[in-house]
Amino acid sequence: MSTEPNIDPLARLGGIEAPAADAAARTRAIAAATAAFEKESSPGAQGKRWGERLKSIFPTFQGNWIMDTRIPIATAAVALLLLPLGYQLYSTTSMTPPVVQQPAVAPAPAPEPAEMGEEADTAAEVPVAAPEPVMAERAKTVVVPQSGAASPTMDMEAMPAPAPMAPSLMATGMAAPADAMMAMPEASGDAFAAFDEQPVKSVAEEPVSTFSIDVDTASYSYVRRMLEDGQVPSPDAVRIEEMINYFPYDYAAPEDAETPFASTVALYPTPWNPTTRLLHIGIKGYEPPVAVDRPSNLVFLIDTSGSMDEPDKLPLLKRAFRLLVEQLSDNDTISIVTYAGSAGVALEPTSAGDKAKILAALDNLWAGGSTAGVEGIELAYQLAEKAKVEGGVNRVILATDGDFNVGISDPQELEDFIAQKRGSGVFLSVLGFGAGNLGDDTMQSLAQSGNGNASYISSFREAQKVLVEEMGGTLETIAKDVKIQVEFNPAMVSEYRLVGYETRTLNREDFNNDKVDAGEIGAGHTVTAIYEVTPAGSDGALIDSLRYGSDEPAAGGNSDEYAFLRMRYKLPDSDVSQLIETPVTAEVAYDDITSAPADMRFAAAVAAFGQKLKGSVYAGDMDWQTIRALAQGARGKDEAGYRAEFVQLVDLAASLRPDR
Repeated sequence: MSTEPNIDPLARLGGIEAPAADAAARTRAIAAATAAFEKESSPGAQGKRWGERLKSIFPTFQGNWIMDTRIPIATAAVALLLLPLGYQLYSTTSMTPPVVQQPAVAPAPAPEPAEMGEEADTAAEVPVAAPEPVMAERAKTVVVPQSGAASPTMDMEAMPAPAPMAPSLMATGMAAPADAMMAMPEASGDAFAAFDEQPVKSVAEEPVSTFSIDVDTASYSYVRRMLEDGQVPSPDAVRIEEMINYFPYDYAAPEDAETPFASTVALYPTPWNPTTRLLHIGIKGYEPPVAVDRPSNLVFLIDTSGSMDEPDKLPLLKRAFRLLVEQLSDNDTISIVTYAGSAGVALEPTSAGDKAKILAALDNLWAGGSTAGVEGIELAYQLAEKAKVEGGVNRVILATDGDFNVGISDPQELEDFIAQKRGSGVFLSVLGFGAGNLGDDTMQSLAQSGNGNASYISSFREAQKVLVEEMGGTLETIAKDVKIQVEFNPAMVSEYRLVGYETRTLNREDFNNDKVDAGEIGAGHTVTAIYEVTPAGSDGALIDSLRYGSDEPAAGGNSDEYAFLRMRYKLPDSDVSQLIETPVTAEVAYDDITSAPADMRFAAAVAAFGQKLKGSVYAGDMDWQTIRALAQGARGKDEAGYRAEFVQLVDLAASLRPDR
């Protein structure tokens, strides 16, 4: 029997000095790992062998996807080989990978690496290999989420060393500071266009405001997903006008298609600022009778790159497009073009009456391969023009998670191409899926260039809303190049600020220039814009009066008007704009926000929510509970439950970023 005292093995190891780093061993191990990676990446013996092993375990396994999983298998092989070096790598003061020097003389031929599961005793004899090109290519896709700018390369040497680990607050019995518990915007990997918030403007200096309407709703869907995932979205992801316009409003509708939309105007107190008021402009598009079945020619341009192989991307996309296909009639035509992975024409123009053929083509799509696509965008427009219907809807629907390698690599050239095609009557809409690679900034610019709209499909329920409930407005344009211009009366208003629409601002002279592109309105769509205005004489003005200027109205002005609203638009088949003018008088003013219509109050709650979420300097001191109460009291009928869902979203935001 051993007389050695009973010593804890871990305590015994604690007295052993850590071995010194062995550069030669590290070089040999990295070389062996690289060789294993090369072998596992090939569509040869390893893939087949693993397929047979899986078949032996799972008799129903088909083995079709084994070739698409070779990268994860190879990555596992690299990780296993590098495990013995873990202490050496962790003990360094930098995350910079070791620089491996190539030998001056040609090394001897490398032996075959050991089989998976066997020890790599031959690693010392394996020469150093150059890094795989695919690794460098993947590094170029890194995005800086806060600014929305894509990083051209991942500079590993520039990465900082890991920060020292702080002692556990729970272990020390200390409470975490309130600021440390507050969720901050997290790195999402998604790209958004950076913009500055709309500023306050003086009516005496700049009495006219001009902008293009926006019917996109992608921002709200994305913000909702982030909050539901327990993350605070980046400020640039919060576009307040898209959040407001996500919801339908019961505005008065026009009587006929010749006047494609009607306006509703109201003026009521600002809930977050007692010294200002909100000028609410609502537009309702004409909705054709249900009996009118205009033919549609739709081309689905679908991203099938490897990054789409996630449940909330290509699989959700397929189910979403199934919903749309089921809504179409024999009068409609469907085509499918894919890029990357399964690239090319997946379905020639086919009558929507042949649903079995269309759905089979959708089911056969798979995600995989590199992002090297074919001329996808050109193929899509070729098919659209081939099946073009006069007097109907002709539209390309681009669906992607952010890979816009559709055949034209230069962003400006791509926008110009799409803008040129819209002149032929073929418009473009963009649907975004998933997170981590979403190119929201590109989605927005392409949709604007293509006279279309951008939506973010975060769930099957959202697909139902966009592709079924709003299908008519999404596909059928009743007015294009719609511009809004508001002239404020300095006798009644001293300052104003447009809430949102930062990416839709136009110059004053653009309003009457029919060559300047603007937004579109679809059948039955509603569009909402809100100005925060400061009444003349209010002590809440932020801009001092001019010493040598005048705040008096121009000669001939009407002192009882707060503002004058002008709307310019073109009918879908016309290049000449028409004008609608509406004065904003005291007749549409409400002294108390509680007496304003429910639609106005709810839109104000959404505006307050967006401002607070993005940290706007104009958000005031309105807390989450007050915003929630305002929205809850303005839910109205809410047949689809979208407003009730928004109230729950306010609660999520309050838990992630509490009031201080």
